[in-house]
Amino acid sequence: MPIPDKNESFPLAHYDRLCFLKNIVTNPNIIVGDYTYYDDFEDVRNFEKNVKYHFDFIGDKLIIGKFCMIASGVSFIMNGANHLTDAISSYPFAIFGKDWKSAMNGKTYPDKGDTLVGNDVWIGYKATIMAGVTIGDGSIIAAHSIVTKDVAPYAIVGGNPAKEIRKRFSEDQINRLLETQWWNWDIEKITRNVQHLSDNNFSFLTQEQSGR
Repeated sequence: MPIPDKNESFPLAHYDRLCFLKNIVTNPNIIVGDYTYYDDFEDVRNFEKNVKYHFDFIGDKLIIGKFCMIASGVSFIMNGANHLTDAISSYPFAIFGKDWKSAMNGKTYPDKGDTLVGNDVWIGYKATIMAGVTIGDGSIIAAHSIVTKDVAPYAIVGGNPAKEIRKRFSEDQINRLLETQWWNWDIEKITRNVQHLSDNNFSFLTQEQSGR
């Protein structure tokens, strides 16, 4: 049997509502790793519509790793949504120009930097990720969560604002997973080991690290 093609837009036969996302996005400031998929109830092109306030002139990036799973309705709120919070008014006078055009002279709107999603991350239905957040490798974001702060690797978070519910594995196991970085193996090695990767026998990682 052939290995699934990372460059195929729609990897499931006769089904066009799940895509390998990197082959669908057109915005150069959205960077997606191999085999990350997006599933949408209506149209996979809704993904870019759900990356909100992502203005070219700001230049912030949404960077998503490999082998991520992104459910329908997930939204990313980018830095273009930010207003002043320490000024008397948060109203963006300057964007309307004319006699208000100098309102922001010598000042800048808040910028929380790029939004980063690690590898092997599962983001549930209608979750919202706020600007500048980093989501660690292997983490799970529960449906309808609002993620306002960084998420640790292999954590499960949920709620509004999202809080850690538990870790998926022990600290030792998490460290071994982060050291192994299976998502960076060549695809032939991943393919040989998909049964192990779909199990919870961590002795497999020890064997891989020792070269056996």
